[in-house]
Amino acid sequence: MKVKVMGAAKEVGRSAFLANCNNTNILMDYGVLLKREPVFPMHVKPKEVDAVVITHAHLDHSGFVPSLYLSGTTDIPALGTLPTFELSELLIEDMIKLSGFYLPFEYIDVMTMLKSSKKLQYREPYMVNDAKVTLYESGHVVGGSTVTVEHEGKKLFYTGDINTRGSKLLRPADLDFGPIDMMIIESTYSQNEQTPREQSERELIEFCYEVIERGGTMFIPSFSVERAQEIACVLEHYNFKHKVVMDGMALKANEIMGRHPAFLRDPEMFKRAIGGAEWITGWGRRRKVVNEPCVIISPAGMLVGGSAIFYTQEMMGSEKNGIALVSYQGEGTPGKMLLDKRVANFDGKMRKCYADVKRFEFSGHNSRSELFEILDRVQGNPKVLTVHGDGPSCEKFAQEIKEKYGYEARAPEQGEVVEV
Repeated sequence: MKVKVMGAAKEVGRSAFLANCNNTNILMDYGVLLKREPVFPMHVKPKEVDAVVITHAHLDHSGFVPSLYLSGTTDIPALGTLPTFELSELLIEDMIKLSGFYLPFEYIDVMTMLKSSKKLQYREPYMVNDAKVTLYESGHVVGGSTVTVEHEGKKLFYTGDINTRGSKLLRPADLDFGPIDMMIIESTYSQNEQTPREQSERELIEFCYEVIERGGTMFIPSFSVERAQEIACVLEHYNFKHKVVMDGMALKANEIMGRHPAFLRDPEMFKRAIGGAEWITGWGRRRKVVNEPCVIISPAGMLVGGSAIFYTQEMMGSEKNGIALVSYQGEGTPGKMLLDKRVANFDGKMRKCYADVKRFEFSGHNSRSELFEILDRVQGNPKVLTVHGDGPSCEKFAQEIKEKYGYEARAPEQGEVVEV
């Protein structure tokens, strides 16, 4: 078995790994790196791909899969869970609206991808010629998976994005994948310990009460898939006493997730949290709600688009208001500028933010100690590839794995081929 690293080598974004099992090629993820112009993974000829696995809906894992279907062929089975395909369609369609000029595919190619989809349950084996593919629960987003590929006595385990602690929305990752010969492991937070989740939750709840009780409005910009719903579930779990409002693309994600209760940690709590929130669907209500004592949850998480821009502009003018950043803030984004400098530039004019701005860690990724807990449970003597992190994180993590466990570990370069 050989693996070619097609993306996510010493970077977060455009994940893509091609597993070759005696001329059977299984592509695991095929994502994009979203910058001003999208950056794509290495090219692979569709005729050379026997199946593609989408671990989860986030665009850095799913966003370039439609490019495999430009000819209209449905010969390449796309493997994933049903929520993954429904959420991927939502996010890729939005990306086409925003970045269509830069993309080599259109919505019709997304439809061909969906026609080619094979919806799998967790732990349900799927044969691609004589190679066996199995998905396991990842704990990262609704329907998210890790992957094993087995062929001629060799087994590869790919974490995708993984969360072994779970959240109010999702169960912890399933690590019962057995002995392995190769591991591709994410390194996003391999050099960092994040704030314990319950501490982040309690501090966010306190901030919400503080803002509303002084007569302000709280705005929580959140990624539309998973983070917005998790924040709503956190507020419900702590019996938050004030009105909760949801807006933007998160509403469509709410509907999709609500159709798949088996993939949720606590479907009844999800139902209460989402059903109890007010859904904003028009500008008349949107303009009024910014002056009411409530919590508003809306995309985009980094303030790069969506109704979040309107809400931020409305919140900025008063020190009574609060803005709670609960999503990752990428360099150069409006969210990062707001956090670091308390200024925002949405309309060509730099404006000072008077609202109280705080950041809370709600990552869907494992922290450093949790990544090592996965490695502690590994059976076998696998080769390990550290990916999906910045260069220093991937390299240091590989070195630490080598020293602690004696495994052959490396931070691969893009295009590198590793064999077991």
